[in-house]
Amino acid sequence: MNLRDKELMGPRQISIISRVDSERRPSKAHIDIRYGDRLFSWIVWALGLGIILLMAALVFELIRMSMPILSKFGFSFLWGTEWNPVTEEFGALPFIFGTVVSSLLALLIATPLSVGVALLLTDIVPKGVGTLFGFLIEMLAAIPSVVYGIWGIYVLAPFLRDFVEPWLGKNLGFLPLFQGPPFGVGMMAAALILAVMIIPTILAICREVFKAIPVTQREAALGLGATRTEMMWIAVLAESKLGIFGAVILGLGRAFGETMAVTMVIGNRAQISASLFSPAQTMASLIANEYTEATSDFHLSALAAIGLSLFLVSLLINALAFLVVRQFAVSKNGGRR
Repeated sequence: MNLRDKELMGPRQISIISRVDSERRPSKAHIDIRYGDRLFSWIVWALGLGIILLMAALVFELIRMSMPILSKFGFSFLWGTEWNPVTEEFGALPFIFGTVVSSLLALLIATPLSVGVALLLTDIVPKGVGTLFGFLIEMLAAIPSVVYGIWGIYVLAPFLRDFVEPWLGKNLGFLPLFQGPPFGVGMMAAALILAVMIIPTILAICREVFKAIPVTQREAALGLGATRTEMMWIAVLAESKLGIFGAVILGLGRAFGETMAVTMVIGNRAQISASLFSPAQTMASLIANEYTEATSDFHLSALAAIGLSLFLVSLLINALAFLVVRQFAVSKNGGRR
């Protein structure tokens, strides 16, 4: 605004225009808030990049330590079945088999139990009772792994050896899964103890997913004539597929990485057997058992390659889970990404 315009205006108009101009100019408080937002954004970016760099450093170190064994055996290390540190013959297939089979068996046991109990606590029992029992079940996740291992050695394994495995062998012995002497320790014991350990994880997530379903959706199903059981199938479970799948994947990740409890009950024998009674070994239990006893650089390199294999298997499982979840989401949205 020039001087001539101000002379043509009255004092009131000049006052109003000055106030509007002052409001348009950013105040010091507004500038401070903007700088605070930028600082917070930089901190968050730094933390995110730090996680990525940490993972990259982990992968780099595993690859560096695994190079001697990979240079000698190549990819045949992954499907080799011999593990003999004395003769320096190393193969990872028995441990990959033990890890995948014990984890999948644990999921087969834990998933129906977790989903069923979550439905019980959210839709059947009174709210106060559901909250109390849900808290007690979720507290199982706070029990140390070694405590589960001790319970497995002194309670679970003798019970399987004296009662469960003899009965299964007598009545279902025609199946390869239930053949062989009842050792007590073995693949079945490892799968059962893993199932107990991952139930709190799957159950807690399923409870939150079921609680997120609106009450009006349940009431709508009941209003259309559905029974209580049909209402839970239609209005709760059908709408919670992605959440349940995510809970299962998190439980699988916990089962893959479990070490001490599995080491104490799986038998620790590098073999591939169809029988659930036979001892086996996982990648995590192998590292826990032999890392302190590895004296040669080649043996240490083989253990590092086992750790790299565990990382790759976990990464593959999570990538497949991500693709499945994405496909479900695209299908639910009518093909829109």
